[in-house]
This record gives sequence, C-alpha cells and structure tokens, in this order.
Amino acid sequence: MVTPTGPTDPPVDSTAPGAGSTAPGARSNDPVSESADAAGLRVAFLTHGGELYGYARRSLGDPRAAEDVVQETFIRAWRARDRFDTNLGTLRTWLFTIARRVVIDHARARAIRQTDPLPAEMAGVNDDMESALVGWQVEEALRRLRPDHRQVLVETYYRGRSGREVAEELGIPEGTVRSRLFYGLRTLRLALEEMGWEQ
Repeated sequence: MVTPTGPTDPPVDSTAPGAGSTAPGARSNDPVSESADAAGLRVAFLTHGGELYGYARRSLGDPRAAEDVVQETFIRAWRARDRFDTNLGTLRTWLFTIARRVVIDHARARAIRQTDPLPAEMAGVNDDMESALVGWQVEEALRRLRPDHRQVLVETYYRGRSGREVAEELGIPEGTVRSRLFYGLRTLRLALEEMGWEQ
C-alpha cells in the first residue's frame, strides 16, 4: 500500500482537508469526515492517513509494517462502520483507537515470528557448542571416578583398546578389567545425571 504522504515518516499534509487544524479529540468542521461511510472514510484516509502512518512507524520501527497497519486500520474501520458513534468521539479518535489495536497485534505477531528456529548456519554453530559442552561434562564426570576405573575407561573407550590389551598392560586379570569397566561406567552415568546430562 502507498501511504498518502509517501514512504518516509511524513509530516501531516497541510493542504489536505482539515490537516493540522484539528486537535486530538476535537471535532472536525467537515461533516463528511465525521461519518464512517465510504465517503467519510475516504476523506479520513486523506486527512489522517499520514498521522496514522507516522504513529505506526514510530511504534513498530518498520515502514512496511506501518503501511500494513494503516491499511488494516481502514479495513477494520469499514467493517465496524456501523459501530462508530459521533457522540462518543471524533472519527480521528476512533481511527487511532483501531490503529493502536492493530499495532499491538503486529507487535505480538512479530514477537512470535522471532521465536522461529535458528537458520541452518547458526544451528551448525549451536551444534558445535553443544558438542563442546558435552565434552566438558564428560571430562568433569571422569575426574570424579576412582583412578583405576578412569584408567580402564579411557583405555577402552577413548583409545579403542581391548580388555585383554589393557589387562596385559596393567598386569591384572581380564575379569578385573571388565569389573572396573562396569563400575566405572555406572559411576560415570550417575555423575553425568547429577550434572543434568540428559543423553
């Protein structure tokens, strides 16, 4: 939608009917502008569209969203035209009330969109960080093990050696290696759970 005064934050057009001459909440001298029929809303768009755009742009900080707000404001005004009552306020005040609701709706929708998943390139960075955090947690959990259990775990899981090789190097029975491995893994799992690890 093209706003009445252009795509930048505009001053109110002083040549438009009633522009700049009506204080907020005051009644216009133009009887057409105080009706919510097609002619009245057309005049209201020319008279107050720039002000509405400026309000929406200041509120949202987005020119394109501000244009959408002005358009949606007049659509809602047209749909609710039967509810406009000159005894309750001016057409300008009524339009700004509608615009305020539209701005709130836009702000809420934008907040919801900002919770979308991270882009793929950011997700990769997040995966790297997650891997690093897991590594730190495992390292800290290993420090909590008894030295003989930790040694067997490191040799078998991190260095890929068999139980027989570890047993020969340490000079202990292979059954002892398996026993230390079993209790070491159990203690490691408990330590990780205490640290909040969920995998």
